[in-house]
Amino acid sequence: MAAMDFRERLLAGLGGPWPEPCDLKPRVRETIRKEGYRIESVYYDAEPGDAIPAMLLIPDGINAQHPAPGICVWHQHAGQYEKGKSEPAGLGFDKMHHTGVALAKEGYVVLCPDALCFEERQDPAGKLKGGNYERFEFLRYVVAGKCMAWKNILDMRRAVDYLVSRPEVRGDKLGCYGHSMGSTHTWLVGPWEPRLKCLVGNCCLPTYAGIHREHMLHCFPNFIPGIYPHGDTPDIAALIAPRALHLNFGETDGGSPIDEVRKGVQTIARAYESMHAEDKFTYFIENVGHVLSEAMWQRTKACFAKHLA
Repeated sequence: MAAMDFRERLLAGLGGPWPEPCDLKPRVRETIRKEGYRIESVYYDAEPGDAIPAMLLIPDGINAQHPAPGICVWHQHAGQYEKGKSEPAGLGFDKMHHTGVALAKEGYVVLCPDALCFEERQDPAGKLKGGNYERFEFLRYVVAGKCMAWKNILDMRRAVDYLVSRPEVRGDKLGCYGHSMGSTHTWLVGPWEPRLKCLVGNCCLPTYAGIHREHMLHCFPNFIPGIYPHGDTPDIAALIAPRALHLNFGETDGGSPIDEVRKGVQTIARAYESMHAEDKFTYFIENVGHVLSEAMWQRTKACFAKHLA
């Protein structure tokens, strides 16, 4: 299937076009001083009445007169709904995933938002907890003719809107990074957000072929109604071409069967080759599990340095 035809079917499966952007109505709740950077706890509106809580990390010395490249960091899932923006922002949880802080220390302005159902975006009625609320939201979007991925992409595009609205950020030098579900979010948003010039995903490219073979239960953003007869998840990631994309994988990561990964990266590579952009797609497979290893992180930083510096 031609890429344009697949793109149209993908958009239909997601739920159709996104609405015209509403006013962001940005507001700063609190500023937290850290050594070498500050964190602004902020809100901005994804849709009218739907405020997204986020953490914005700004390195010292970066301002409107001296702006820096900006990176959005999409947090992981891990079935830990109390986690969200605070983990990559370095305000708790697993230090392995304090990636927003690490990137701020490299000189980038970093935005870490909460995904729907996580941290401050859990059930406002207080009736459903954790995975039950996520299932409720997924099904609510499905009966409306959309899916969770549609909403996630909308929210991520609004994150980019907020990032470029900041005078400290170079709007022509934008990237994103995510681990696990955050990696899924990376290849989901990539085809629909051309302002992202460099995208890095860590440990997540579960194909539908692999999911069905292994009887895996994955997080809801992976599932796009009606798309599998026309393509698989690597075909979605391939739509990012010719912009820079790097993917890390663990050889023993059961969530992304490595045989499927090896086939999937070849699908993506062919798309880049068709656009004479072979140098813009890279991947790395290491004999580890579902982690962010030092080798993976070094390749992540190198990709951003190459394409955003």
